[in-house]
Amino acid sequence: MTTAADRKAIVAWCLFDWANSAFPTVVITFVFAAYFVKGVVGDEIAGTAMWGQAMGLSALVVAVLSPILGAIADRSGRRKPWLLASTVGAVVASALLWRVTPDPSSVILALLLCAGGNIAFEIGMVFYNAMLPDLVTGRRIGRVSGWGWGLGYVGGLVCLICVLYGFVEASPPPFGLDPTAAEHIRAAGPFVAIWFAIFSLPLFLLTPDRARSGMPAADAVRQGIRSLWSTLKGVRAHRNVLRFLIARMIYTDGLNTLFAFGGLYAAGTFGMSFSELIKFGIGMNVAAGLGAFAFAWIDDRAGPKRVIHASLIALTVLGAAILVVRDVELFWLIGLSLGLFIGPAQSASRSLMARLAPADMRTEMFGLYALSGKATAFLGPILVGALTAWADSQRAGMAVILLFFIIGGLLMVRVSETPEIIEA
Repeated sequence: MTTAADRKAIVAWCLFDWANSAFPTVVITFVFAAYFVKGVVGDEIAGTAMWGQAMGLSALVVAVLSPILGAIADRSGRRKPWLLASTVGAVVASALLWRVTPDPSSVILALLLCAGGNIAFEIGMVFYNAMLPDLVTGRRIGRVSGWGWGLGYVGGLVCLICVLYGFVEASPPPFGLDPTAAEHIRAAGPFVAIWFAIFSLPLFLLTPDRARSGMPAADAVRQGIRSLWSTLKGVRAHRNVLRFLIARMIYTDGLNTLFAFGGLYAAGTFGMSFSELIKFGIGMNVAAGLGAFAFAWIDDRAGPKRVIHASLIALTVLGAAILVVRDVELFWLIGLSLGLFIGPAQSASRSLMARLAPADMRTEMFGLYALSGKATAFLGPILVGALTAWADSQRAGMAVILLFFIIGGLLMVRVSETPEIIEA
């Protein structure tokens, strides 16, 4: 039976998704990415290529660090201190985006802050995701994971609305912001920082953490790295988990690339203004949130594997359609339909990992889970950036994403939903 304290802990955990979604939604996808290309660089093709390289390198750093830090956290016991450190990193990077002026001299600063903030955000997700199995039983994991993703999309939606009507379209802009210096757009960075900091507090105050192991920090580092190395060497003993992680590595690369370039594609190919882009982002977040909430119950009843497969098929078909349409109204229709399946693909993946991971290796396994989401994540952005520059076409570059969905879906066929059993 769920107590009031348990319910508060679950709500606080889900609310962290509401808090942190502001960063990828506003900074990485819809506002600062487009501002970087159109306002800072001033060249859609060159800006897209540079953004792709920066996001790719940040993903490579996450891929290397996540499993190591996850293994260390499993030995030290607590996860909140690690999550707090990564949250502070993302908040500080967001706040400093105010200093990115609409001038090519700000290119390096913009890329360093966005890539650094992305590293902090993604590493934090390792510890956040690993807390889920300790909060709820297996039969409710899919539901709570879906609620978290859904609330995250709602949070991203509300944050985008605040940025749109509070800053971008405000006339005159508040606080004496100067539109000629893009201050009404740059203010989105500090706003995200405040949003992230405030709404993440309930998790740190109300959601329980595991007990400290009492192991000295140096020993936790040594044993964590040793354990990770042992796990990597003996990964064949976790064959089903390995199959899932490889499949997820591929299709999540497609999802991450879609997030990193979706706003750039809408702005460059369809000429959307910042206001139109934010409105499109609002619509996408509504659709994705509805999808995550709706599929949360399907996950627990039909299983996360079916949810993942259905989502990947829909993303492939709709993604192909959005690359060939020329009419902006059709782009809106197909884009919002595509959004319905983004949330379920992510939520069901987290749910399946929580079911498969051995109880004493959850943070370590979620570190490998993060690795699977980032090991080749540099490949998608780099390929999109390179093909965009080579073909002088965003449509050609974005077509790469479909291959990741198709290959990942095919690899999921051999994945079983049964809990992890060590094979001899």
